[in-house]
Amino acid sequence: MKNFLKIIAGTFIGSLLAMVLGFFILLGVIGSMASLSSSVKPVVPKSAVLSLNFGTKITEQSVDDPFATFNPFGGTDSKAQGLLNFIETIDNAASDKAIKFIYMNVTNLNAGISHIEEIRSALVRFRESGKPIIAYADNFSQPAYYLATAADKIYMNPGGMAPLTGLSISSLFFKDLLDKAGLEVQLIRHGKFKAAAEQFISNKMSSENREQIQSYIDAVWNTWVEDISAARGITPERINQMADNLELHSATKALEENLVDGLMYKDKLVDTLAKLFGVENEKDLKMISSTNYSKATQKVNFKEKNKIAIIYADGEIIMGKSDENIASDSFIEHISKVRKDSTIKAVVFRVNSPGGSAQSSDIIDRELALLREKKPVIISMGDYAASGGYWIAAKADKIITNNTTLTGSIGVFSMALNVQKGLKQHLHINAETVTTNRYSDIMSGYRSLENKEIEFIQAAIEEIYTNFINLVAEGREMTPEKVDEIAQGRIWSGLDAIKIGLADERGGLKEALNAAASASGVESYRIVEYPVKKTQLDKLMEMISDGAYAAKAVSNPEMLMENAYMYLKNESGIKHFARLPFNLTFQN
Repeated sequence: MKNFLKIIAGTFIGSLLAMVLGFFILLGVIGSMASLSSSVKPVVPKSAVLSLNFGTKITEQSVDDPFATFNPFGGTDSKAQGLLNFIETIDNAASDKAIKFIYMNVTNLNAGISHIEEIRSALVRFRESGKPIIAYADNFSQPAYYLATAADKIYMNPGGMAPLTGLSISSLFFKDLLDKAGLEVQLIRHGKFKAAAEQFISNKMSSENREQIQSYIDAVWNTWVEDISAARGITPERINQMADNLELHSATKALEENLVDGLMYKDKLVDTLAKLFGVENEKDLKMISSTNYSKATQKVNFKEKNKIAIIYADGEIIMGKSDENIASDSFIEHISKVRKDSTIKAVVFRVNSPGGSAQSSDIIDRELALLREKKPVIISMGDYAASGGYWIAAKADKIITNNTTLTGSIGVFSMALNVQKGLKQHLHINAETVTTNRYSDIMSGYRSLENKEIEFIQAAIEEIYTNFINLVAEGREMTPEKVDEIAQGRIWSGLDAIKIGLADERGGLKEALNAAASASGVESYRIVEYPVKKTQLDKLMEMISDGAYAAKAVSNPEMLMENAYMYLKNESGIKHFARLPFNLTFQN
């Protein structure tokens, strides 16, 4: 058997080496092309229109990757614009005499709900500089229209639509399906609003969950309505009336109701832009994309010694190491590195997370406590800063949130799955278990939990919940009893979080950076970001390294057995979660 495995391993290694050689040849060609293209720096015309690029997804963090268009892994688009970079591009253009106005086509807007709020604030600042903004779309989604109302003039395609219908969030419930499949889920939790996993034990939304979701989407919608009302001179009552009666069925109706300023096709739009620019012909209309403008104007003063670090906590909170989520082992390394760097005077801790592992949240919170002993830490909340995401934010010097941020969800849950009936019913498989003690097979998945076991898990959850409440009370200077009143797993909008004391003020990354500078007493600084995003080449090298490791494992059965044991050891056992009950997706 061992000889057979070695033959397979030899063949595998040979194929691997050939693949590696091919990859490096290909990378050499692509690298030369990337180097050539990156050496040509865009130039800003003496007089130009800044065209905002919404065609590329706007995310928490960008990456300067010459291999961004080369994605050997497939499936996902490796291109992304960082939110801060996008906002700084708008802010820089406001004071740049070369930029006469902004044009933005928001037909294909791809950004998070709080990202849109922060970009809109930057656009408002741009208009305050005295320069106009022109917005256009073939069709307006509701978030796109909300963003467009920051403009002086809004135009749309005559055949398009700009329907304002309000917001909704839907949840799917799987209990009937699980019953039919013979699968049983037992949910143990603290917090009457902690609705995470209730879709596995019920066929309908609990009244508490419905209440908190209703409150959240009402807060987001009211923010949009108030800003649209102020921008377009339409009363909130009239906006809601149009939404309730489905009145905005055409572009003509949108024009009649003053939602837009004109209907035109793109050729006429070009004429309008040219006229505003002060030229007659399209060829004389000088436009520069926000992507190229950023490349042309972005400057880093490496002589500046003072730094403010932005640490991006983006994704689900998990144990171990990971580049795609907030993994405890990986993340405390980033925090520790920032703590030990004396040139970093303050930290903006950007949280964009629905939560996850309670233990990982606690580990990260401990490292943040060490960081706060050395320098001020300001929280900036993204789309989410909830459950475990709020856990790691609660003790900061200041918490800054967007109105549309989903936060709170201070609660804990654990879940047990019993698959025995399903295995027997559908696959005719029966599980037999041998134990050393009465409850050795707790959470094995082959039986229901007994009352004693549920009490055991509930006791652990109660302790974690108490710790959660106490750390929030300490961080927010509230009594544990007061925190408990607004906790119970309930989600809040950022707007409401400020009102009840879970956050301090409204704002985004720019406001958080200003607060960090003020707290540290520095007047000038440069920004450093953590974690450093990996390029496609970095990921490829890791894949090749993993492939070589796999080849070694194939020829070494003992290594395979050791890895299998470690996997089972890490994946089994009781886990407690501080996580949102759903992923945030609006239907609009």
